[in-house]
Amino acid sequence: MYEGVLDIHSYWAYAVLVLLVIAILNAFAGLSSKRVFTPKDRQISMIALVFTHVQFVLGLVLIFVSPAMAVAKSAGMGAVMKDPHLRLLLVEHPLVNLIAITLITIGWSKHKKTEESAKKFKSIGIFYAIGLVLLLSRIPYGQWFD
Repeated sequence: MYEGVLDIHSYWAYAVLVLLVIAILNAFAGLSSKRVFTPKDRQISMIALVFTHVQFVLGLVLIFVSPAMAVAKSAGMGAVMKDPHLRLLLVEHPLVNLIAITLITIGWSKHKKTEESAKKFKSIGIFYAIGLVLLLSRIPYGQWFD
């Protein structure tokens, strides 16, 4: 089960990253061209948000079926914090990604509360971009490209 969930989580991450980049570029293009926020813009942002949330749920499942979690349970949190690989997988990656997804969700929520197109594009663009940077900062690249 672990390998299957890990594969889905890894491949889904590519889709999340591409969709976030598309949503960010769309938001900044809309902001710079001063165009009206359309249902298409909303749909692009919402799809990126949904994919990000699904990725987070997959990550939660992955943590609980991970062999690293079994090591953490037996060795204790002190051992996890001393091991850079375990710390990345069990602490840094989930925590920073939770913060990133929270910021992306805040950007989505803020855009709904305003009527002005420029503010909609700005909140989506800024919050999604910060979220993307955080996501990119904690990807376990060594495991991802193996």
